[in-house]
Amino acid sequence: MIHSMTGYGKAVTELPNKKVTIEIKSLNSKQFDLFTRIPQIYKEKEISLRNSLAKELERGKIDFNLNVEMISKDVSAKIDHSVVKQYYQEIKKLVQELNIPEPIDWFSSLLKLPDVLKQETEALDENEWLIIEEAKEKAVNELNSFRRQEGIMLQKILTEKIENIKTLLEEIAPFETERIEKIQSKIGEDLQRLVNVEYDKNRFEQEMIYYIEKLDVNEEKNRLSNHLSFFIETMNDNQSQGKKLGFIAQEMGREINTLGSKSNHSEMQRIVVKMKDELEQIKEQILNIL
Repeated sequence: MIHSMTGYGKAVTELPNKKVTIEIKSLNSKQFDLFTRIPQIYKEKEISLRNSLAKELERGKIDFNLNVEMISKDVSAKIDHSVVKQYYQEIKKLVQELNIPEPIDWFSSLLKLPDVLKQETEALDENEWLIIEEAKEKAVNELNSFRRQEGIMLQKILTEKIENIKTLLEEIAPFETERIEKIQSKIGEDLQRLVNVEYDKNRFEQEMIYYIEKLDVNEEKNRLSNHLSFFIETMNDNQSQGKKLGFIAQEMGREINTLGSKSNHSEMQRIVVKMKDELEQIKEQILNIL
């Protein structure tokens, strides 16, 4: 079963003094590319967070956002009394030295100065982090569920495209015999037009066989058919294998291109063009497979 790299997961948990919301978004990428937005208090957990997300999400451009909303009425910012006193004394000196009026509202003026308000540093509570990790797991599970649902849709599209190529491959058969007969007839007619020219009929037959063998497309058809079956088999594997499907699609492209170069027939070339169109659509969808 294939999984899409596109997904979204969200989880919300409430702690005694805060509400934590975790959102994870995922888009397609060739490798694991993680961007995190987390509060400073949890920065020390960022490396372990990255490692766990890399294992759980494997690939994709991941946007991880951990948002904290304080719901406690406790005020963590406090006035630094010593800083306020120093500012007050310095300003009083300047007032006297410069002979200028004192501030009308001392309190308002002093609070606007740097470092007057000091933020108390909050220590990380390990029990709190365990609760946040549980919320993270819920968000990851929701994202993976989204990926599975998207994967089901992708698999239906890809199966349809593979079946279309199979049908087109079968349409080539009637034109193969017709193509060889036309080539033999044309070469024979060209030889008959040549006046008073003798040729070795045995050698002619040998050359014809060699030429026709070069135009034979049975090997390409068989290999392409095997690639199509292998593609379906890989999609039904227990694990999503986007890279492997990409490699199979490349091999399919080689066989289709060889069919086109050997066709030497307008109807066969038209069918090959349709095959290429279906294959390009397959390649576009594979870019979003995990």
